[in-house]
Amino acid sequence: MSSSSRDSFSSPPPPLDWKFSQVFGETAPGEDLQDADVVSSVGFENSGDYLAVGDRGGRVVIFQAKHGKHTPNSFLNRNELERLDSTFATHPEYQYKTEFQSHEPEFDCLKSMEIEEKINRLKWCSTSNGSLFILSTNDKTIKLWKVKEKKVKKVSEMEHHSVVCSENDLLSEGSFMSELDKPPTTNGYNLDWAEKIAKDTLSSQEVQTKITHTEEATRANCRKVYAHAHDFNINSISNNSDGETFISSDDLRINLWNLEISGQCFNIIDMKPLNMEDLTEVITVAEFHPIHCNLLAYSSSRGFTRLVDMRQSAICDHSARILKDAEYHGSKSFFTELIASISDMKFTNDGQHILIRDYMNLKLWDMRMDSSPVAVFKIHEHLRPKVGEFTINSLVEECTSMDNYV
Repeated sequence: MSSSSRDSFSSPPPPLDWKFSQVFGETAPGEDLQDADVVSSVGFENSGDYLAVGDRGGRVVIFQAKHGKHTPNSFLNRNELERLDSTFATHPEYQYKTEFQSHEPEFDCLKSMEIEEKINRLKWCSTSNGSLFILSTNDKTIKLWKVKEKKVKKVSEMEHHSVVCSENDLLSEGSFMSELDKPPTTNGYNLDWAEKIAKDTLSSQEVQTKITHTEEATRANCRKVYAHAHDFNINSISNNSDGETFISSDDLRINLWNLEISGQCFNIIDMKPLNMEDLTEVITVAEFHPIHCNLLAYSSSRGFTRLVDMRQSAICDHSARILKDAEYHGSKSFFTELIASISDMKFTNDGQHILIRDYMNLKLWDMRMDSSPVAVFKIHEHLRPKVGEFTINSLVEECTSMDNYV
């Protein structure tokens, strides 16, 4: 092997080059930003052709890639992806497709509590027939929406059409009474009357066809509503690779649903202690494995990520592998454990690795090695001197939520 080849293998990869691509929802100069317009959740469809955006107002806006459908990334290997990335100089642009009101504000009379319409999570569902389904949830209710194309008739001009009869066709009162005296021959009418009614009906239909046209429109229909299954606020939902089930998690429980059954679910994780004073951590996010339908992972506010196999037991919280970065020798302080709370996580497409996000780090774990992450990426280092300030604010919010539990 030549020295140049050895140098190419030993040299570190070049740094990522981030480029601005597109922006949505720019505000006009002097326009005040409304709280209902603030984005609260985003999610790409598996192929990347569609992007769903949820906001605090309970709306879901769907964008579609302008270039149309392309090969899903999950079917391409690394070399093909790199070749495509270097071949196409322009990145795909998205255009507005449709929007719909997913949730409305509600009031829980039993708990005397207002339920916001804010969209907490969005998840696209994989289907074999090409239909678009999307799950959306606020704090308490999950909804399944079907997004489909429909042909809608549009009236280009409105006309009050009436049958215009000639002077010879007008019947006087006397002739009208004389017509009634004749015996009916067709459906209770005289034969010449029946022919005249059919002719007028056909003429009316022809006029209606001329003043209308059809357009392609996208509509979203609510197919299922999954409600009344969580005592605490829902923080995440995740679809299973089997295409039939999904999970929803709140602070203390994870429920398993069947997409076709909205009135029943199964509790598979329960972290609620007998005495709420013994509560030490809460669930922050849960995610199904992208390939194996029996595996899922969930993380907690203490920085733990648990991997469970639903085949081992009905309640999965006692048979889990724990991913905890015990050997990470970062800066230690009083706030280290407090800022270890995991806010989100994502499996890679091949299911071999999982990327976990806490306040100050991104950690990449190998599913086959639970001793330590294979890589740690520090983010927002400029905020580290202010860790104490925003941690105190987080503690205040956590204490408020604990009061709600009690």
